[in-house]
Amino acid sequence: MEKRARITSKGQITVPRDIRRVLGVQSGDSLIFHADENGVRVKPARITSPFKKYRGIGNTGIPSGRKAINSWLRKMRGE
Repeated sequence: MEKRARITSKGQITVPRDIRRVLGVQSGDSLIFHADENGVRVKPARITSPFKKYRGIGNTGIPSGRKAINSWLRKMRGE
């Protein structure tokens, strides 16, 4: 995919919609620009894990932590 953006006199650019979708960024998000001998790469700056919102929605009744989970499994197996 190749898209074009124009730089303003203040050094700002508008990231094309298709590129924002590929990067998974929205208004207010930050981007990281990494330059090396091969060119410039852009990636989203993730402050928190994108999976954080899914933590704790698993099976209710299964405790968290390795010991608690192993204990729960032993009870389920009748050990």
